Amino acid sequence: MNSPPASDGFAVRLEAKGIVAVTGGRAVLAGVTITANGGCVTAVVGPNGAGKSTLLRILAGIERPGEGSVLLGGADLKGVPGRQRARLVAFVEQEPATDLDLRALDVVLLGRIPYLGVMGAPGARDTDMARAAMDSMGVGHLEDRSFAHLSGGERRRVLLARAIAQQPSVLVLDEPTNHLDIGAQLTVLEFARRVARGGMCVVLALHDLTLAAAFADRVVVLADGVAAAAGPPDEVLTPDLIARVFDVTASVLRRAEDDAPVFAYSRSPRLPSASPRR
Repeated sequence: MNSPPASDGFAVRLEAKGIVAVTGGRAVLAGVTITANGGCVTAVVGPNGAGKSTLLRILAGIERPGEGSVLLGGADLKGVPGRQRARLVAFVEQEPATDLDLRALDVVLLGRIPYLGVMGAPGARDTDMARAAMDSMGVGHLEDRSFAHLSGGERRRVLLARAIAQQPSVLVLDEPTNHLDIGAQLTVLEFARRVARGGMCVVLALHDLTLAAAFADRVVVLADGVAAAAGPPDEVLTPDLIARVFDVTASVLRRAEDDAPVFAYSRSPRLPSASPRR
């Protein structure tokens, strides 16, 4: 087996080939093939139930596909030992656990576990790296706070700091803006773009198409169990595709300062209208 790259910047390449996943007797993913490269943010979008979270968990090695394979640097992640895989891929879940009875610093130190020996404890270098990661996410002042008592935005940034401390080549973020206010959403997505510009491969799921267009280099649209479209946002997120996948009519506006697209929606004529008022 070829060994995946430890962290070789823009050479990092994550590929999913023919991914099939069945949940509750239904094929959530029915042959998804996508590619994500280092140096880029790849956003996965699609309607509820399209399989975004399932795909991301498979990409991160958290779940095994029923069929298909995930390759990193040409090597099948299925054959990579767990400790080595944890050095390569970091995953931040959609709904962080709120019952962890740990200090925020201790949560970030969990990202150093793949580098410790059996029964090993974090050393001074690991603690320094964890604190630096927390500072980079603006949560250094929270290191002694209980993770369970942090706000949703604070927990999300602590978990991103844990991912930084993990020093991965690939960062997978499942709905990283979920339940966050506007400012926190921008902080998280600016972080994703910053680490991607440093050479990391970043794959994230988003609901907001305007945010996907603003921060992603590539967009993958999931629909009916397959990748319905993939490519640069301007080429993929067209009114026609949005109408076909999301059953809404979309208008594309442009911000004056940078020409970035902003999407406005109305109910598709194909959908039944709301009940009339009495």
